[in-house]
Amino acid sequence: MTRHGLGLLTAFLVLLGVSALCSAALGIQRGSGALEQRGHRHRHPGHMSLHRHRQRTGKEGQVLHRSKRGWVWNQFFVIEEYTGPDPVLVGRLHSDVDSGNGNIKYILSGEGAGTIFVIDDKTGNIHATKKLDREEQAQYTLTAQAVARDTNKPLEPPSEFIVKVQDINDNPPEFLHGPYYARVPEMSNVGTSVMQVTATDADDPTYGNSARLVYSILQGQPYFSVEPQTGIIRTALPNMDREARQEYDVVIQAKDMGGHMGGLSGTTEVKITLTDVNDNPPKFPQSVYPMSVSEDRVPGEEVGRLKAKDLDLGDNGLVNYRLVDGDGINMFELSTDSETREAVVKLKKPVDFETKRSYTLKVEGSNPHIDPQFMAWGPYKDEATIKVTVEDADEPPVFVAPNYTFEVEENAPQGTIVGRVHAKDTDITNNPVRYMIPRYTDVEQFFSVNAEDGLITTNRPLDREAQAWHNISVSATEIDSLGGHHQDTKVRVNIKVKDVNDNAPEFAANNEILMCESAAPGKVIETVSAVDKDEMAHRQHFTFSLAPEVAHNHNFSLRDNRDSTASIFVVRKGLNRQTQDVYHLPIEINDNGFPALSSTNTLTIRVCSCDSKDVIQSCNVLPYVLPAGLSTGALIAILACIVILLAIVVLFVALRRQKKEPLILFEEEDIRENIITYDDEGGGEEDTEAFDIATLQNPDGANGFLPRKDIKPELQFPRPGMGRPAANSVDVDDFIKTRIAEADSDPTAPPYDSIQIYGYEGRGSLAGSLSSLESVTTESDLDYDYLQSWGPRFKRLADLYGTKDCCVNDGDDDEDS
Repeated sequence: MTRHGLGLLTAFLVLLGVSALCSAALGIQRGSGALEQRGHRHRHPGHMSLHRHRQRTGKEGQVLHRSKRGWVWNQFFVIEEYTGPDPVLVGRLHSDVDSGNGNIKYILSGEGAGTIFVIDDKTGNIHATKKLDREEQAQYTLTAQAVARDTNKPLEPPSEFIVKVQDINDNPPEFLHGPYYARVPEMSNVGTSVMQVTATDADDPTYGNSARLVYSILQGQPYFSVEPQTGIIRTALPNMDREARQEYDVVIQAKDMGGHMGGLSGTTEVKITLTDVNDNPPKFPQSVYPMSVSEDRVPGEEVGRLKAKDLDLGDNGLVNYRLVDGDGINMFELSTDSETREAVVKLKKPVDFETKRSYTLKVEGSNPHIDPQFMAWGPYKDEATIKVTVEDADEPPVFVAPNYTFEVEENAPQGTIVGRVHAKDTDITNNPVRYMIPRYTDVEQFFSVNAEDGLITTNRPLDREAQAWHNISVSATEIDSLGGHHQDTKVRVNIKVKDVNDNAPEFAANNEILMCESAAPGKVIETVSAVDKDEMAHRQHFTFSLAPEVAHNHNFSLRDNRDSTASIFVVRKGLNRQTQDVYHLPIEINDNGFPALSSTNTLTIRVCSCDSKDVIQSCNVLPYVLPAGLSTGALIAILACIVILLAIVVLFVALRRQKKEPLILFEEEDIRENIITYDDEGGGEEDTEAFDIATLQNPDGANGFLPRKDIKPELQFPRPGMGRPAANSVDVDDFIKTRIAEADSDPTAPPYDSIQIYGYEGRGSLAGSLSSLESVTTESDLDYDYLQSWGPRFKRLADLYGTKDCCVNDGDDDEDS
């Protein structure tokens, strides 16, 4: 055991004895609850006495006396973290009824009873069997009771008491929220508060100095300091510049026991960042910035950039730029790039190398946000000079006017001068200029321009009524001394065609009017007006009059209203549309222009039948000569239908006449003029039966009936018997003649050309096969001269096969056959 532990134990035993003596002398009586004796800061284990009181219960009407239980004891304490070899004696329980003979049994229950705290049931001594930690549990509530050992009956009612754990310095201070981050403005005064750090100690703050903390700074000097009692960190140096150093790592220590030796300590890190203030003015890296711009640049194009440096951040480092002086202040302008914060010099007006070749600008950069605290450190602005050099460029010619407008009279002869355009070369070389009209602006080539002097003339007369304006372009191209073409430029030329009175007036509306045949003399039947394709002058108007040839007619007359209209009225009564339904009235119209033009227009007047209210009923004479209810249109439709029907009938008859009847009525299809080959050569000379094509074409022929196709059979003739040559006959000529005669005399045989196929070759025939299919490709040594004796019908075969040098003509063979 350490010296400190022995001292505590000795003090505890002394206090225990003093407490017992005081308790016996004063005779303090306790009630049913446990009363803690106060007056001392530290409590130690003591002795506890239990007094037994009997509770008497009387009969009805008797006064009942409450049984009282008294505890005579001191506060129980036990030191935490005790690591001695024996259990620690916490205290002793003792009852007044205990005579020391062992008949009383002490029982302990409550928190930790039996595990942490054990009691000797005979003596009442309480021991702590385990090491206690005040930070886990500062006190334990237990219940003590005395019972008879033999019967376990309680001799005293149970009573609660508390065992407190005495604190020792076994926990170091801790910074629960570290590491810390703090910010303080740069250039802050000494002593400016940065932040406060706080450490906690799990030990008892009410007992000794175990939880009494003192703060100190281990790292971060001489820039910062910390208050020992509060933990407030403050600046310790003046004029700390963010631009020189922005971040600082500070280590703070908290130590208990009031900072004395033997105390426990804990540390934490604090990262302190200096925030920016506007303490640096902007500064241009250069005093003069050279720039250049070509004279062909257009306004708005960028010329160059420059930027003033400011060591501050954010809004403190913003710089505004403006032009303050220079001969180019009206030719250039400044803007600020929002991303790079650069000053952008742009062209405000076009520059001309031939006029001025350099400009000077003075630009100022200043901070918009100034901190009044550092106003004396100013001024917060800087100036620089910009030298802009104008570069020469090959510029296109320039027309003296932005556009041209000319006038020319319509119908002017070819070659009439319209106007002149002029362009000049603005370069120092002053090369000549050539003019031309781009064809896409004058597709029909109404105009031409002189390439040398820009004189525009007409190529043919113009018509204002067809096109009143011509909008063309003329291009001017610079030609250098070597004849090469350079840049060109174009100008708009608007040509107005001036009007000439070259169109006679005419009726404005339809030339036909309708009138009732019952119109009274003097009645106005129509008011006519005129139009003119030409432009009307301010006082120009139309006049009307009847043509001389009808000036004295007795039917209609005309009255000029002197407002460019005329009224037509009836002269006589009794117009009859059956006598004459249409009248033609020639009217002369004059436009009074310069020169004046006139024209004669014919007005058609149609007489119509009207009802009593002068509503026109009909204007055609045909309804009077046609039957009632039948109009001209209906009659024309009827006649058209009749003509169409007649044409259909004639066409049908013509087609019927040209149509041929089938030769065999009951046969729908007939294959004619075809060669039908049967792959059967027969049985030799003994087989005299031949294939009959008629039988193959008409299955009915097998039954003895074979009608002709060119006549309508009315009677059925029996098929005559056909003679057959003997099986041993070799007279082929007679056989063929017989078959031909039978075919010629047979009324049911077809009259058209056909191929008669004969199967008479016979077995062992000297002629062998009569087919010529193999004779083309194979050579045969057989002598066919005997075919000459077969008759004229086989003469062709004898000529073909009798000699080797021959030409085969299948068509002729077929015909001979």
